[in-house]
Amino acid sequence: MERIFLFLYQYRAFFTFLALELFCAWLIIQNNQYHGARFFNSSNNMVGGLNNFSQNMRDYFSLREVNSVLAEENARLRKSLELRNQIIVSGTIADEVLVPRFDFISAKVVNNSTDRYTNFITINKGSREGIEAGMAVISPQGVVGKVKMTSSHFSVVTSLLNIDLRISGLLKRTGHFGTIQWDGRDPQVVEFEFIPRHVKVMVGDTVITSGYSGVFPEGILIGTVEEIDLREEAPFYEMRVRLAQDFRKLSFVSVVKSNLLHELDSLELQIPDLKR
Repeated sequence: MERIFLFLYQYRAFFTFLALELFCAWLIIQNNQYHGARFFNSSNNMVGGLNNFSQNMRDYFSLREVNSVLAEENARLRKSLELRNQIIVSGTIADEVLVPRFDFISAKVVNNSTDRYTNFITINKGSREGIEAGMAVISPQGVVGKVKMTSSHFSVVTSLLNIDLRISGLLKRTGHFGTIQWDGRDPQVVEFEFIPRHVKVMVGDTVITSGYSGVFPEGILIGTVEEIDLREEAPFYEMRVRLAQDFRKLSFVSVVKSNLLHELDSLELQIPDLKR
């Protein structure tokens, strides 16, 4: 405290001059309309800029919460869309007859790899939220993978960028289906196999999920055809599809719970030769 008083005493002339300058400026602003208007306009601009910067910083630090809310909303909208599509197809709205085929559980990605041959993704939802192994995982951009294993609070997902994962894909324009599998090279491109040579395939064709497995809903975007190759005697095309989802930017996903998959599996198991 003594040092503060000593500092003020040593620089008393400077502080007196500063106080007089501020007092003079106040007198000028108070007694001159032009100077007063200029001062208040400048101060308003400065305060507005500071407030805008402060709000931008608050918005930035609240992005995680905003993204979480949007992911939950996307899950609800997907469920509503699935139910509406069923109503359109079935032509009925009776609740006791109409059972939603899919439920959607939003989750955040907490770990993700893209540089291996067998890549996996960890999400922050698990068995407590009803997630089970084998469930499909999608994002707002497209297909992500399948749940491999769960704990109470987390799940590990087999990424589409995993050479051991195969899913059924469909050429949207022609309706022909084949198999999607990653070849372990480019993390933005997968192989599309078993499209017969008589099909007229074009670069830029959209590839979606077929829905045949009962795990993925029909019509989820996978990507677009980027390269086409057809050897002289080959029965099928060799195609490369650029993925709609950039896995290096994966943040929020939705886990797809198929409510009728158990019934479908039970029925098909009664026919030994029927394999999906």
